[in-house]
Amino acid sequence: MSRPEPPKTLADWQALAAGLTLESRAFIDDTFVEAASGETFETLNPATGERLARVASCDSPDAELAIGHARAAFDGGVWSRLAPGRRKKVLLRLADLMEANKHELALLDTLDMGKPVNSSLGDMAGAIGCIRYQAECIDKLYGEVAPTGEEALALVLREPLGVVASIVPWNFPLMMTAWKIAPALAAGNSVILKPSEKSPLSALRLAQLAREAGIPRGVFQVLPGFGHTVGKALALSMQVDCLSFTGSTATGKQLMQYAGQSNLKRLYLECGGKSPNLVFADCKDLDRVAQHAAAAIFHNQGEVCIAGSRLLVENSIREVFVEKVLAAAEAMQPGDPLDPQSFMGAIVDATQHRRILDYIRQGVEEGARLRCGGEALEGQGLFIPPTVFDDVTPAMAIGREEVFGPVLAVFGFDSEEEAIAMANDSDYGLAAGLWSQDIDRIMRVTRRLASGQVFVNNWAGGDQTMPFGGVKQSGNGRDKSHHSLEEYSDLKSVWMSLAT
Repeated sequence: MSRPEPPKTLADWQALAAGLTLESRAFIDDTFVEAASGETFETLNPATGERLARVASCDSPDAELAIGHARAAFDGGVWSRLAPGRRKKVLLRLADLMEANKHELALLDTLDMGKPVNSSLGDMAGAIGCIRYQAECIDKLYGEVAPTGEEALALVLREPLGVVASIVPWNFPLMMTAWKIAPALAAGNSVILKPSEKSPLSALRLAQLAREAGIPRGVFQVLPGFGHTVGKALALSMQVDCLSFTGSTATGKQLMQYAGQSNLKRLYLECGGKSPNLVFADCKDLDRVAQHAAAAIFHNQGEVCIAGSRLLVENSIREVFVEKVLAAAEAMQPGDPLDPQSFMGAIVDATQHRRILDYIRQGVEEGARLRCGGEALEGQGLFIPPTVFDDVTPAMAIGREEVFGPVLAVFGFDSEEEAIAMANDSDYGLAAGLWSQDIDRIMRVTRRLASGQVFVNNWAGGDQTMPFGGVKQSGNGRDKSHHSLEEYSDLKSVWMSLAT
């Protein structure tokens, strides 16, 4: 039997959406169940306002139940003591199932949070690649034999942590999920996933695929719900050994308090950003750089933790370069998220939509020069066009705070020192960009930028081999690469006396 043709047009994606069957219950101990309270919440399509589903709203009783099953599975060794090669086969099977269902998974994220479907397909490639990479790492990380005299043998072993709770954001729902759960599962932990209440559907479909792949009962569970209910319960649990989180800095700080109030659980945070993108006058292709600078902020509607939201341009080219950015932005207008031609989609929900518009109004009031955009699009759905402010100063809210929307703040600088100081003048340190043809400058500036990652003559480059994370109030964890696998394991020192 031949496979159906993959969707290619707006009509194809609409037809696929019309035929979807949505799972909306929690996944606890290999079974889909309603929340213990019977409570549900709505998840809406932000492009149309239509209700997609009423989803189980989990709370403390559901968390306690899932934690109990996760602990039993871990202590029983059905996954934690399974040979690494066998865990690898199961995770590779999961990646294969995700590949076979990638169009459905991409569609779920597009319907749930409004991102363009082609962007969602790119996310699926990243999610599948992450699962495969971490699976392949499992049986390739060795322990150590410490140097000793003949009287002892000293071993350094790696062991899984136990029960890991992963709280993921709504802007890249399934890709961020993969970044969290893949290394945690690969290391042998039991994982409880709390997807954002704004985008839970792909996580619940993933649970179906995980069960089909052969992940044992209790090893992977999904609890949809709100941060202040089920998220808080997971963070305060004495039986959760590790908490990984991607989201706002304010929430990250609250989770640190919960970790301290409970069992000092391991905590990995990837929080907010206000990333600088530095453009020096020696760039030889300003049209290309402007295209990348626009995409760095307008991709995914600007709802990106590493969005290049602060554009720092050397003043000698600033006027010309900003005009090129405006021209690039003009071609990045939002459209129907199901249309493969759309570069931008809808803002995730009405709350975020209002928040972005409030920042835009504040930018105007504080004296920044609005060059394009600035108002919501009229008609159905939550759409905001690319918005560019020039003459921004560090004192302005749009120049300092994370807007998490398609709003670019342009600054000017006259010297390398000024550019570095301006770039580092932020509470955040998640990412930074640097555009220059001067290799000496590149090496100097790269080392001095206070950022967990620096993109040189590109924006957001990297693959699964590169760790992803920040410094300062952007957090302390690292996703991707074998470094993330190490985070989900503990070191055990074993000293064996060989003396007779």
